[in-house]
Amino acid sequence: MDGGDNTEQSYLSKLTIVSEGEWAGWSYYPGGDPFEDLAGPFYFRVDDKGPVSAFKVEKKHLNGGAFLHGGCFMTFADFALFVIARDALTEQHAVTATFNGEFVGAAYEGQVVECRGDVVKNARSMVFVRGLMLVGGEAIMSFSATLKKRGPRRA
Repeated sequence: MDGGDNTEQSYLSKLTIVSEGEWAGWSYYPGGDPFEDLAGPFYFRVDDKGPVSAFKVEKKHLNGGAFLHGGCFMTFADFALFVIARDALTEQHAVTATFNGEFVGAAYEGQVVECRGDVVKNARSMVFVRGLMLVGGEAIMSFSATLKKRGPRRA
């Protein structure tokens, strides 16, 4: 979700707010990250509790056991990290430096997965983040990560 240096083609320049359908009012970045486009779509918004990310589990997200693939868990968690940390990264490029996750539940086709979290510490060159992924209010993954600030965004 870093974005790159070219403002015309940056991740952030692709921000789109959904205007209709079940995701109306949510935002996403179509064309901003080729892998997220393939793995998602992943959405986010900010509500009265803070930033929240979400997606609906589709057949393409499943493993051979017919539940959410671990790689999809981790890809969505990585997306959510940057949503959670967005206020700490307003003028910064960043990359995921470390990631730790615990799979504590499952998600199935048709379910909506949500993720919330918080910034544990916003340091000079790193942002420490933790998150919790939920389905229907039940935890399915907890994670923590460190984002490395890479320098200022170019105008």
